[in-house]
Amino acid sequence: MAQKKITQQAYQEMTKQASPPTRSYLTIPTAFAVGGLICVLGQALLGIYQSMGLEKDAAGTAVSVTLVFLSALFTGLKLYDKLAKYAGAGTLVPITGFANAMVSPALEFKSEGLVLGLGAKLFTIAGPVIVYGVSAAALYGVIAYLFGLY
Repeated sequence: MAQKKITQQAYQEMTKQASPPTRSYLTIPTAFAVGGLICVLGQALLGIYQSMGLEKDAAGTAVSVTLVFLSALFTGLKLYDKLAKYAGAGTLVPITGFANAMVSPALEFKSEGLVLGLGAKLFTIAGPVIVYGVSAAALYGVIAYLFGLY
């Protein structure tokens, strides 16, 4: 069976028809607003936890845990994907985006079982981040020790 050859120009035209242009005038402000609202939520939580008597460091940790939990919960309830379709890059605020990136593949493969599905896929995205983070911290520690910073 002979394959039909497509010219570069014809391919570009097909691509242009298949993917409409992004409406940046709408998507950029929306992403900015939603990302900002996530940050405002974090700041509000910080104030709430401090008003409950936590010191700033402990309150910051509680905020991180709360935002990760909410992101994972909303991902599991399929609400995070709906928000991401509307807000685009605004949902990539580091901690919430990271939690979503960890939970999504795990949920996708939960039918494979707890160990080979959920457990293995949970670290598909997080694994490299953890490995490089720990490696960078160890390297920093060695350099700091060699230069007498400890």
